[in-house]
Amino acid sequence: MTDSPADLVEAARAGDRAATARLLSLVERGGEPASAIGQLTHPLSGEATTVGITGPPGAGKSTLTSDLVAAMRRDGEPVGVLAIDPSSPFSGGAILGDRVRMGEHATDHGVFIRSMASRGHLGGLALATPEAVRVLDAAGYRWVVLETVGVGQVEVEVAGAADTTVVVVNPGWGDEVQAAKAGLLEIADVFVINKADREGVDQTRRDLEQMLDLSSDRGWRPPIIQAVATEGDGTDELWSTLRRHRDHLAETGRLEQRRSDRLAEELRSIVTERLRQRVDSMAAGPGYDEVQARVLSREIDPWSAADELLGDS
Repeated sequence: MTDSPADLVEAARAGDRAATARLLSLVERGGEPASAIGQLTHPLSGEATTVGITGPPGAGKSTLTSDLVAAMRRDGEPVGVLAIDPSSPFSGGAILGDRVRMGEHATDHGVFIRSMASRGHLGGLALATPEAVRVLDAAGYRWVVLETVGVGQVEVEVAGAADTTVVVVNPGWGDEVQAAKAGLLEIADVFVINKADREGVDQTRRDLEQMLDLSSDRGWRPPIIQAVATEGDGTDELWSTLRRHRDHLAETGRLEQRRSDRLAEELRSIVTERLRQRVDSMAAGPGYDEVQARVLSREIDPWSAADELLGDS
């Protein structure tokens, strides 16, 4: 298969799954091919609704995601899933294998599932995620689900990468993770209490309701859905809630605002990365060591040295 970004994008839009997979690999790898793909997919995207699913490890996010995909497919919706896994310390690849766990969808050509490695990025979301979403969007997947590892700052980061953020918790969670409550409350558009057949579900629901009572009115009170993903319970309610939230965002103009904010942040990230690469290149040059030596000998200060290196002096 050709690695020409233009040919791959054209093939992916025609339904070639191998081309879509190749595009995602190139996006993960970064560099000029990824930039070329971004230039091609940007004007072709903007139709997909993105859903972030996050929460503590062990909350049952993968099972819930698989059931949600099944509900979407029953309504004929093409779905892309990006499972953001911890990076392997050896290969840098994704190691949790969500594609294996979601094997029931393997033969459904209306579903495309891809595990992406976080590569140590803070929060677990791969830097390539926004571009990967655009690839799936351009390929015709009208719903894109982002499932995260649910560690560190990932809850905040997934909110910035999705139209709707679903926070999955388990019974008893509210009493155990006090420090995380405020942050999760800020990003959650929907709460799911998974494993709701366990003891403590009523207390967890009351705890979440109390948090919501204290929050400022955003025009949308995050619903609290009880689910038992292993039994398929609660998934249809979640699916209908996601559509209702999408309509709410569209009607209030917040969908456009969220997407504009994401693009603005992505632009800043791209500029920052380009500047970092430029600095790394500069540091490899002959003049850098000389200026650094002058700083170490206290001949000049670091700020003046930076101005000199950047040509601002």
